[in-house]
Amino acid sequence: MKHDRISPLRRRLNGLALALAAALAAPAMAQNAAGMSPAPTGAPIRIGMIEGLSGPFANTGEAVFRNLVWATERVNARGGVKLPGGNRPLLIERFDSKGQTEEALSVLRSAIDRNIGIVMQGNSSAAAAGLIDAINKHNERDPSRQVVFLNYSAVDPILTNEKCSYWHFRFDAHADMRMSALMSVLREDAALKNIYLIGQDYSFGQAVLREARTQLAAQRPDVKIVGDELHPMARVKDFLPYATKIKASGAQAVLTGNWGNDLTLLVKAAREVGFEGTFYTFYGNALGAPAAIGDAGIGKVIAVADWFPNVPTRESEAFYQSFRQRFPNPADDYVHMRMQLMIESLAQAIERAGASGGPVNAASIAAQLERADVTVAGQRARMRAADHQFQQPLSVAVMDRQGAPGVKFDVEGSGYGFRVIRTLAPQQAEHPHSCNMARP
Repeated sequence: MKHDRISPLRRRLNGLALALAAALAAPAMAQNAAGMSPAPTGAPIRIGMIEGLSGPFANTGEAVFRNLVWATERVNARGGVKLPGGNRPLLIERFDSKGQTEEALSVLRSAIDRNIGIVMQGNSSAAAAGLIDAINKHNERDPSRQVVFLNYSAVDPILTNEKCSYWHFRFDAHADMRMSALMSVLREDAALKNIYLIGQDYSFGQAVLREARTQLAAQRPDVKIVGDELHPMARVKDFLPYATKIKASGAQAVLTGNWGNDLTLLVKAAREVGFEGTFYTFYGNALGAPAAIGDAGIGKVIAVADWFPNVPTRESEAFYQSFRQRFPNPADDYVHMRMQLMIESLAQAIERAGASGGPVNAASIAAQLERADVTVAGQRARMRAADHQFQQPLSVAVMDRQGAPGVKFDVEGSGYGFRVIRTLAPQQAEHPHSCNMARP
């Protein structure tokens, strides 16, 4: 892994990012100043967010940043992380990977050089795999500056199976878990006879289609796969050729793990060619997809997530309303419950590690993260110590017009939202693992 020397320009950009983080943290500081809770007085506990903040998936990186900042604001508003030597705030520092694995490895070195011992990443399973390998090697080589890695979105199952690591914790349901949730709805679609599989050509996209074939064969052997293809990730500007093939295949449904612009452009193209089938998606509930599909998606776009804004509980509604008050711009409307649970898990682990009497470092945090058990807005989740795979509820929802039964909230001001049609308890969503973890 190359050593990344920080240029004056990069220092300036990092400074601007820190200033932005401080500005976003202002509401929490104001709450403390108003006497709602004592303000943390210790040095910030710095967290390095390694993510694509420029390039074709920059919007997803910025959505992550908003979620993480909001989560840390809530911790800081209640006084920060409580430690024997005094309370300390959490602070997110941004590192732009530009959506590239090599850049992710380079900025990891920058974070380590700045003595950051907690890093977070998610919007690429390929980058996550590279980070796991690099952190494993670094922690063995330099035990005085060990790093713990919290993963909020990289869902290739291999990351908590064959590549599982003591230093890596995944807070999203992996692709096989998400597929099982989707399949619990798809298998009941008696009219479905033909399906088209399409995905991004990298580790995650390949894993999604592989598991789709396996679960379809087991649960709906009568359904014919009429298309099965991968496309270059983040390089296709015109999906009309793919959409034309989908329509010509006679498919009644498309199953895809696409995310970001690769999903939005795909569904736009499908609408343009007049495809009227169902989309079974991992991420069809935001980032421009509902607005791109429009009325054609009502009852036809199905998504799986750890949580949806229209989960029908008072706690969930209050949680979502709070996020919308914090980020009133409709374009910023993409809140992830798992990221809130992740920050709560981290705060819990740091407090437990510090209270144990030893220094708060990556090894002591990792030991406590294995025991994470947290609740946000009525949603409880826990970490499975054997493979470091978070266990949490999963929901499946269908797109509908805002105001329809079960759709109080829309997505990104589009006028369309998602009605929850199936919820799996953590025990139902749980999958076996093949992790054989090496522990320090």
